[in-house]
Amino acid sequence: MSATAGSSPVGVLDLQGGVQEHLDHLRRLGVPGRPVKRAAELEGLAGLIVPGGESTCLSRLLTIFDLREPIEQAYRGGLKLWGTCAGAILLARENLGETPYFGLIDIAVSRNAFGSQLESFNRAALVPAVAREPVPLTFIRAPKILRVGSGVRVLLQLDDYIAAAEDERILVTVFHPELTPSLAFHRYFARKCGLNPTGTDDAGLDPDWTPLSWTRFSSHA
Repeated sequence: MSATAGSSPVGVLDLQGGVQEHLDHLRRLGVPGRPVKRAAELEGLAGLIVPGGESTCLSRLLTIFDLREPIEQAYRGGLKLWGTCAGAILLARENLGETPYFGLIDIAVSRNAFGSQLESFNRAALVPAVAREPVPLTFIRAPKILRVGSGVRVLLQLDDYIAAAEDERILVTVFHPELTPSLAFHRYFARKCGLNPTGTDDAGLDPDWTPLSWTRFSSHA
């Protein structure tokens, strides 16, 4: 049984950032995806991805589009959330030196912890809860998770910081899985949402993926 058979879709917040890249990864797993720009588009979702971008800009757009309270209400109603990079900053309960936005997961983050855009990098790491093999990771002006609270599980620790964590209903990653050929984290989140995506627990490297694969869906068709 594939995730498309009678499944609720996974939404991707469509205000800024890697929206189509996330939707492309979901489609490769047979998971129905939906761009979300209005409160009504939250209806019936199994999960919502808050993508990377620029956290201050995203917070302002969430206010302009009147989405903050509807997302919080949907979360209280059972919606699962995944924040990547800027999305993780918005979901964090503590944002060092700044006011938190949603504050829904008990983690502390340091924004732009690696410095400027020039400090962006790629690496691979083993994330046992997500895949049996190392997965590629792309960091772009990434934050660091500096601590997690009670009820939050560390999925990936790198050097002096936490790169991925989760609680019962929220996943956060400081890197960008949608910018790699790996489907592993999208598969993991789909399962967290109660869906049944295609594939096995390997690194999920799709040989047909390219950095421009998402462009075929850029019209939201």
